[in-house]
Amino acid sequence: MKREIWLDFLRVTACFLVMTVHSTEPFYLGGEGSLVLTGADAFWVSVFEGLARCCVPLFVIASGYLQLPLRYSTGEFFRRRAIRILIPLLFWTVVYALVWGEPVANFKGLLLNFNYAAGHLWFVYMLLGLYLIMPLLSPWAAKVSKRELSVYLGIWGLTLLIPFIREAAGGSAPLIYAADGLPAPALFPLWGEASWNPFGLLYYVSGFAGYMLLGLYVKRFVPANRIVRCLGWTLFLVGFIWVCFGFMQRIVASGAFPLEGPVALAVGWEAAIAFCGLPVALTSIGLTLAFRRENCRESIIVRNLSEAGYGMYLAHMLVLAVVSSWLRGWMGTGPDGLLGPTWTTPVEIIGTALISFAAVGLGAVLLRKIPVVGKWIMG
Repeated sequence: MKREIWLDFLRVTACFLVMTVHSTEPFYLGGEGSLVLTGADAFWVSVFEGLARCCVPLFVIASGYLQLPLRYSTGEFFRRRAIRILIPLLFWTVVYALVWGEPVANFKGLLLNFNYAAGHLWFVYMLLGLYLIMPLLSPWAAKVSKRELSVYLGIWGLTLLIPFIREAAGGSAPLIYAADGLPAPALFPLWGEASWNPFGLLYYVSGFAGYMLLGLYVKRFVPANRIVRCLGWTLFLVGFIWVCFGFMQRIVASGAFPLEGPVALAVGWEAAIAFCGLPVALTSIGLTLAFRRENCRESIIVRNLSEAGYGMYLAHMLVLAVVSSWLRGWMGTGPDGLLGPTWTTPVEIIGTALISFAAVGLGAVLLRKIPVVGKWIMG
């Protein structure tokens, strides 16, 4: 199979954007759970979330582009995914369980879910769930027409409005809680949902599976030319403005600065930046189209980072948490920041992301080159 060099650049960009998101979070998650010190912090948090929130969807789009339709038997596909994805996940899950929090409690919890102290590992569970259904979709993906796939993606596009429909409708009817049972705001029931049935009309065509099929659509039916790339940058700009404004508006509407409250407050803000919401989808689709090129010059550095990207994702929080804490301690925060209340926060966010990316990237590439063991650790 011909190597899609542009995907290397896209995945490396997604890795950096993941670290940008996690570098931004300390500026609105803190205190009792939610903490924004100044209006300037609210602005910069919104800007960086608008730029970087597409990181996770980009990984899923790339997976759909590369994997569908499957080139192997179901058994061979699962064997390859287990070696590439599952074994490194188990290794780093143990590392985080030992390093963060109480190890005994962490290991007990791992029987049911990922370690919440290493919250970024949720992504791998979601990705493994998509891999479970890929063999079912593969025969259809091999022969689906542009019109048929467009219909399914159109329905999926409607589901991207659900977070906003729930928000607009909330308070006018009985509420149900999410099926996962985790502490979260109640959800307004839509189209067949009820307290005894969380699986509504659009449940099975919603979520990250749409990004996976979007990757297939781009590969099969979207040309790689300048017009499409211009369209991509336009979509990204529209999505960025929407994400940025929506997030900032919710923060500002919550009260005066410094603004502090329980984590549920931040959960409400994040409705504007939902991974499976239309604003983030626009930035994700836009960046995919903007990066796609048929003749892309290969970079050995980018290729190595791309191949080590999964390991970088797994390991990066160990480094990023230290770098973020060090920078915030050295430069200060809010009105007392070293560069003043306006510029301290963006410098800390960018600095944390860049330092973490460079350190984790170098470490992941070197570890991955260890014979046999390297790929079992870093994927």
